[in-house]
Amino acid sequence: MYTAIVFLPILGSLIAGLFGRLIGARASELVATGLLFVSAALSILAFNDVALLGHLGANGAPLKIAIAPWIHSGDFEADWKIRVDVLTVVMLVVVTGVSSLVHLYSMGYMHEDSHRPRFFSYLSFFTFAMLMLVTADNFLQMFFGWEGVGLASYLLIGFWYTRPSANAAAIKAFIVNRVGDFGFALGIFGVYYIFGTLDFDAVFHAAPGFVGKTMHFGSWNVDILTTLCLLLFVGAMGKSAQLGLHTWLPDAMDGPTPVSALIHAATMVTAGVFLVCRASPMFELSPTALAVVTFVGATTAFFAASAGLFQNDIKRVIAYSTCSQLGYMFAAAGVSAYGAAMFHLFTHAFFKALLFLGAGAVIHAVHHEQDMRKMGGLARAIPFTWAMMLIGNLALTGFGLPGLGIGTAGFYSKDGIINAAFSAGTPIGTYAFVLTLLAAAMTSFYSWRQFLMTFHGQYRGDKQQHLTHADADAHAHDEPLEHDAHHAPKLSEVHESPLAMLAPLAVLALGALLAGGLFHASFIGEAAGNFWQGAVAVAAGHTPNGIENVPVWVEFAPFVLTILGFAIAYYYYILRPELPAQMAAKRGLLYLFLYNKWYFDEIYDFLFVQPALRFGRFLWKFGDGTIIDGLGPDGIAARVLDTTRQTIRLQSGYVYHYAFAMLIGVMGLATWFTLGGYGAFAGLIAQLFKLVGI
Repeated sequence: MYTAIVFLPILGSLIAGLFGRLIGARASELVATGLLFVSAALSILAFNDVALLGHLGANGAPLKIAIAPWIHSGDFEADWKIRVDVLTVVMLVVVTGVSSLVHLYSMGYMHEDSHRPRFFSYLSFFTFAMLMLVTADNFLQMFFGWEGVGLASYLLIGFWYTRPSANAAAIKAFIVNRVGDFGFALGIFGVYYIFGTLDFDAVFHAAPGFVGKTMHFGSWNVDILTTLCLLLFVGAMGKSAQLGLHTWLPDAMDGPTPVSALIHAATMVTAGVFLVCRASPMFELSPTALAVVTFVGATTAFFAASAGLFQNDIKRVIAYSTCSQLGYMFAAAGVSAYGAAMFHLFTHAFFKALLFLGAGAVIHAVHHEQDMRKMGGLARAIPFTWAMMLIGNLALTGFGLPGLGIGTAGFYSKDGIINAAFSAGTPIGTYAFVLTLLAAAMTSFYSWRQFLMTFHGQYRGDKQQHLTHADADAHAHDEPLEHDAHHAPKLSEVHESPLAMLAPLAVLALGALLAGGLFHASFIGEAAGNFWQGAVAVAAGHTPNGIENVPVWVEFAPFVLTILGFAIAYYYYILRPELPAQMAAKRGLLYLFLYNKWYFDEIYDFLFVQPALRFGRFLWKFGDGTIIDGLGPDGIAARVLDTTRQTIRLQSGYVYHYAFAMLIGVMGLATWFTLGGYGAFAGLIAQLFKLVGI
């Protein structure tokens, strides 16, 4: 069963990619989608068998299914195995569940594209790579899947390769992730150097013996476990778009909307969180590494939420929301609440995929327009999409009733993280608690701002839009993203999407509403100890039930801030819709700072991109052009040409030129003889006669 779960997607990818032209686009998408649904159904059975019924190996040990030998070199061994534990089956459900629905959705969304077999081949290949990542039994196999999803991300973001913006976004994602992957690779090298193996169980079993020990790294003596954990975390930061390595994620929205839902909302970007949770036995032994994870996660949650406050592209708002929610997950992992981190990863997959696919339905309905300033009033034209986006927004903002313990999926998982940060009782935990609360308020504002601008008020798509000076200055190149220039339709032309696009929304909406309540007790509640069965580490003195035992004001604080965010959004975009335009026109420093996403792109452009371009241009023009080519092949060729030009001038074809040359020669010989050259000349003639035997 587990082998089928992993390898059915790659089978679909090969069929669609290699035989797509032979069997046709329709058959390609049906085969790829059908195989994904089989894989998803088997994943649900695996989740029920392992997570709910507790069927594992002897003494609760993970199941290990050998696939094939891989690398045997000296003492180093790394075989191809499928590791099955609760952490694995949770990710199997997330990956295959979301991927199968995205495949189905894409059959409607991409129906006009002439390259559908290639698109579905890429989607299925991504799913296979992600499954290889989450089922890995050693760090090297995980790295294989890690790089596989990176390749698939590059291919899918740049799927519309004829558009320069898509190519630029794909390259940016690839390069930024290489920075993180370099850290991950160094971490893997360090793990093997210290432990002599890359097998998870062997490393985690030996790790306690290295607590407090140091090694020589560069010119410093550093703590072994802290260094290894931080290097692994650098990889997680890149893949999960944490602060500093986040800049690729918003630009990745240049890919088709199904790609955004699959890779950049629910699956690939959660790989970093999965890595930290998988390596939790190591992280638990390094308080410094955990503090760094908490700080980065909480700061990212705050930063991304603030950056999303004034974005006008509907997909970019959701992209920054993804970045922020990933920060929540890392903050939870940093305070040792790994169950809470995975719970939010689990619920986030439902409502974030729902929001992205819902945004795709909106974009499809308004003829591929993405600027929310050209929407409004769409609830009357697309009521089903409105309802789905409403559910997604409620789940994202964590709507629920704290006193009754009833709410959407995000209510249970997000509040669980906030409570865990408070319960940590450490300065870094308090820092995370404060920033995640502030992020919750901002999340509510930008989520309802997006919803109200899109579905309520007057329809603005058929009116001429004029950007303010602030909008023109702040990344005018951001729009349009999904397709080339187009005209917004009239409201009467706005229509619901086909059933293939709407059915996945309904399924995801059920998950966004019910997943939290159904699995709350298992992931972070009273049954969490039996549920996880040792798949993630539990810190000494830290029990899942501790997340529930918080003061009443802590329990109600997220609810109050969420209502406050909604009230502000409603006031600005329904009661006083003229105020946002007036605020933008003033071009205030705070507004521009947030609209330009804290100027990270501009700072990186100044610090890294432009110096690299200048250095490259110097090497090209001076180093290669002037020195290498100038003194080498080009210089030699130029001198040969110059000599040839001068030589051919002697061959003029005029008799008097040749007679003049002969006269000069005779005069030269006469001069030579006159000045004493006769003896030398006679000696030369005598030597010649001697050589020929005369």
